[in-house]
Amino acid sequence: MNTTVSILAEIPEALHESFTCYIESHPDWDQDRLFAAALSLFLLQNGDCDRRAAQVYLDTLFQHPV
Repeated sequence: MNTTVSILAEIPEALHESFTCYIESHPDWDQDRLFAAALSLFLLQNGDCDRRAAQVYLDTLFQHPV
C-alpha cells in the first residue's frame, strides 16, 4: 500500500511562476505529480541509489498512482 505525506515548502517566487506556467500549459500534470517527479529525480541524481525513488519517478512520469 502506498502512503502519501503532505509537505509545506517555501519556494522562490520565480520558481513558483515557472511551476504555475508549466501546470497551466500541461493539463495532465498537477502540483502533486510535478513535485513527486522533481523530488524523486533529484534524489536519484544526488542521493543514494534507492529503488523506491526510481519507482516513484517512473510511476509519476507514466501517470501510475504514486
